[in-house]
Amino acid sequence: MLEISHFTKRYGRVTACDDLNFVLPDGSVTILLGPNGAGKSTLMKAITGFLRHEGTIRIDGMENTLPSSRRKIGYIPEIPSFYPNLTVAEHMEFIARAYRLKDYRQRSEELLKAFELYEHRRKFGDELSKGMQQKLNICLGLLTEPSLILLDEPFIGLDPHAIRKLRETIETLRDQGKTLLISTHMIDSIESLWDRTIIMKSGTVRADISRDDEIESLEDLFFSVTEN
Repeated sequence: MLEISHFTKRYGRVTACDDLNFVLPDGSVTILLGPNGAGKSTLMKAITGFLRHEGTIRIDGMENTLPSSRRKIGYIPEIPSFYPNLTVAEHMEFIARAYRLKDYRQRSEELLKAFELYEHRRKFGDELSKGMQQKLNICLGLLTEPSLILLDEPFIGLDPHAIRKLRETIETLRDQGKTLLISTHMIDSIESLWDRTIIMKSGTVRADISRDDEIESLEDLFFSVTEN
């Protein structure tokens, strides 16, 4: 469970996020929508503990800055960043050692095979195409089996097959009781996935809807909220 209470983040005189409040339960997929500059990435980075802020963020009832809380987070950033001198397999091993994972090799192989990277496991980070980098980015974020998964524009650069696999993975993680928060502009890629959608503009929440709410189109709602 992710709890956001009176979250506010300012950069000097600029307020990037202003008094955000919501709770995301276990076993749910929440989509975070908004135009550029809405505050989505600021919120995602703050949840991981990268940013100081006002208000509180709790994961399973604990402050998000605690080491025990950070271990529960799987963060898949929009822009992958790899070590050029490490191979795909070595990146997976690096994360496993950093988190002191045991018996991780089978899960590592399963993830690499699922996202068609196993045959490329000996390639270095700077040898990968953009799409392959994004696939590795996803594998690294999921290796630790986190309970809270943050995905920032996860579909960018993926081919149709990888998009379908990621969608299936998201559904499986939800069925396992994970909490997922996905920030994206690709509304068509998540149209049938979400349980809840939060639409932000200028650092504030402008719409907060659930799957049970009657709307004709998520895309139409997005434009009606953000263009007014």
